[in-house]
Amino acid sequence: MKPHLLLALLLLTVTGRAADPLVIPLWPGVPPGSESRDGAEQVRITDAGEHVVSGIHRPTLTVYLPDPAKATGAAVIVCPGGGHRELWMDHEGYAVAAWLADHGVAAIILKYRLAREPGSTYRVDREALADAQRAIRFVRVHAEEWNVDPSRVGIMGFSAGGELAGLAARLPGNRNPDAADPVERPSDRPAFQALIYPGNAKAIEPAPGHPPAFLVCGYDDRPDISEGIAELYLRFKRAGIPAELHIYTGSGHGFGLRATNTGPVAAWPQRLLEWMGERGFLVRTSAIF
Repeated sequence: MKPHLLLALLLLTVTGRAADPLVIPLWPGVPPGSESRDGAEQVRITDAGEHVVSGIHRPTLTVYLPDPAKATGAAVIVCPGGGHRELWMDHEGYAVAAWLADHGVAAIILKYRLAREPGSTYRVDREALADAQRAIRFVRVHAEEWNVDPSRVGIMGFSAGGELAGLAARLPGNRNPDAADPVERPSDRPAFQALIYPGNAKAIEPAPGHPPAFLVCGYDDRPDISEGIAELYLRFKRAGIPAELHIYTGSGHGFGLRATNTGPVAAWPQRLLEWMGERGFLVRTSAIF
């Protein structure tokens, strides 16, 4: 079976419907920091039919909007992982976004620049972070068009994408209301963060005022994640930031959202949805619809 048909089958299995997302350039023209970089993206297909992307110099947003009858007004920026060397776009991107949209949450996959692929001139805390911050602002600017409440735009990241999401969530929320570019005007601090087996968890330093966090990993993941995320939860708690932690026995790194996931770990997306509901992010309001 061809890779794109495998993806379609996965999305249909996970969500019950095919997706027809919109792909939008994140930056107008050449992004800051990419002036000397060009070239086509590379896509390799794994033996399992997964799409793995590298060579990203023109970041994009892939937008999955829910049926208006199901829409809750919440939105999530989805950051796939891949060690900042590549992005695993299926089980940490397309399948996740399609599932969220099918459950009433607008999901926007961020294809961000990669700091650790060979020859890269990018940095996680510079170009990749700028992509994540602009993605948050971009969704807020398009909130009315996409039936999204700008106060309920969160960020989710897997592995290296979790490191990026955690970094974006702990910054103060820059805004420039007088900017000529309307995307530069709103705040870039997310309303919530979902860190799924985040890389470099020990470096995430919560502080009062940071957004609430949903934390997930596998018990059999490498120690810096499986132990680091437990320590991270305690740092959130000590800082007075609401946090929920799930560590799944029998699971390692990179489970994401796959049709082949079995056991308790397969239910982590439902736990996320429940947590979002408890935090009030899924309440439909007449001001939005």
